[in-house]
Amino acid sequence: MVGDEKLMERAVEIAQKSAMNDGGPFGAVIVKDGEIIGVGRNEVTAANDPTAHAEIQAIRNACQSLKSFQLTGCDIYTSCEPCPMCLSAIYWARPRAVYYAATKTEAAEVGFDDQFIYEQIALPFESRSIKMTQICPDNYDQPFQTWKTSAHKTEY
Repeated sequence: MVGDEKLMERAVEIAQKSAMNDGGPFGAVIVKDGEIIGVGRNEVTAANDPTAHAEIQAIRNACQSLKSFQLTGCDIYTSCEPCPMCLSAIYWARPRAVYYAATKTEAAEVGFDDQFIYEQIALPFESRSIKMTQICPDNYDQPFQTWKTSAHKTEY
C-alpha cells in the first residue's frame, strides 16, 4: 500500500514528464485499495483532443481497469486542482475523494486560466460567448421516452 504523499509525488512526476515532452504539465493517478488502477497525463496537444486532460485520461484508464463506469471506493490524486470539465467528469465517476497539489490560481499564473469557464457557466445562454440555441424537431424527446421505458438501461 502506497501513502498519500507518494501517490501525489507520482501524479506530479507524470505531470513533469508530460511537460518535458508533448503534453501539458498535468498528471493524475487513481487508486483503489492502495493500488494504482488508472494513470493519465495531459495529452490535449499531442492527441489534438481538447478533452484529453490528465484526470479524464486517468478516469478512462481506471474505468477500463475496473470494467465499470464508476469509481466507487477510489481516490484521485492529481497534480493540479481540476478544471471545470474534469470536475464534472469526476462527479459523474463518483470517486470517494480527490487530492490535488497545485491550485487553479497557480495554473492560471502559467497560462491555464479556467476562470472564464466558471463565469460562462453562470451566465444565461443568450449571454455566453459561444452561441447556444435550442432546436426541437417533432421527435426530439423520443430518445428520452425510449430510455424511460427501456428494459435494457443501466441507471447512472
